[in-house]
Amino acid sequence: MATVQNLTRALEAWAPLPYQESYDNAGLQCGDPQAVVTGVLIALDCTPAIIEEAVHRNCNVVVVHHPVIFQPLKRLTGATEVERTIMLALRSNVAVYAAHTNLDNVQHGVSRLLAEKIGLENLRVLDPKSGLLGKLAVYTPPEHAEAVKRALYDAGAGRIGQYSDCSFQFAGQGTFTPGADANPHTGRPNRAETVQELRVEVLLPLHLQSQVLRAMRAAHPYEEVAYDLVKLENQHQEVGSGMVGELPEPLPPQEFLRRLREQLHVPVVKHTEFSASIKKVAVCGGAGSFLTKKAVAAGADAYVTGDIKYHEFFAPEGRLLLCDVGHYESEQYTSELFRALLTEKFSRTFAVLLAETPTNPVRYDF
Repeated sequence: MATVQNLTRALEAWAPLPYQESYDNAGLQCGDPQAVVTGVLIALDCTPAIIEEAVHRNCNVVVVHHPVIFQPLKRLTGATEVERTIMLALRSNVAVYAAHTNLDNVQHGVSRLLAEKIGLENLRVLDPKSGLLGKLAVYTPPEHAEAVKRALYDAGAGRIGQYSDCSFQFAGQGTFTPGADANPHTGRPNRAETVQELRVEVLLPLHLQSQVLRAMRAAHPYEEVAYDLVKLENQHQEVGSGMVGELPEPLPPQEFLRRLREQLHVPVVKHTEFSASIKKVAVCGGAGSFLTKKAVAAGADAYVTGDIKYHEFFAPEGRLLLCDVGHYESEQYTSELFRALLTEKFSRTFAVLLAETPTNPVRYDF
């Protein structure tokens, strides 16, 4: 059996909540964390109709991209769709979980999938975030250094891009005088000691700080562990907004637009004028006009996103092909990400189903 809490832990290991934007409200929207999961229904949005479908299909958890609750709710009277959705979920004992900008900001998230659907290669994060990493330095006897490093690595430290088990170390001398009630690993109380030590340095994601420090202390032989941890301003190359990559072959603008319509199954693409061929392409799922300048700076020939306002189409000033495929349309494949993860983690525990109820509020008339 798996509980809602087991489910949320798996989702948050994959798309950590600290990676969400400050305005967001990702995480468990409602429901009992200790409830046993009978089935999961996946959708882009959660509406009363989605809750009804979940009940009909014997699912007591709904996993969505967009949070139901963005602003604090002061009352539950059914006056708005958000209130009606939460009330129905509570009455039906259906938990609702949302992974939103945290899933947008991880390297394997929404924008990467959009880029892959278009056929882009050599992908990297368009706008990496800073302030998410720390550097831990710990002093250890040389004979215990490997055990301490292994504990740090296993807890999530020492990873840089595609490289793991990364550290730097150098030798020195440590001095200390154990107190009368101390139980030193080396030496005796009330006698000054000088010992050979290694300073071991590793990078770590700051949201893993607690578990890394616990692992360090558990593996370290000293009664009192000497270490320092500092926050870095380095960009985290695997966390941030949007993606940028390349097409296998350059395409004329009209061929690229046709590719968007066919690969993304969208009825229409709003776009600017552009005459040069398209090779390097930037993308961002959802409302991504805030990254237009980043796409230009990255040397992209085209930028694909959703929710571009009229005046925002002027921003590229002819330097790239700016394309609006629609908010829903740019995120419509997000359910595939949820299904792949949950099927891998819980395939023998409960059913993972894709919602059949349409939630896109936008219609097109041709």
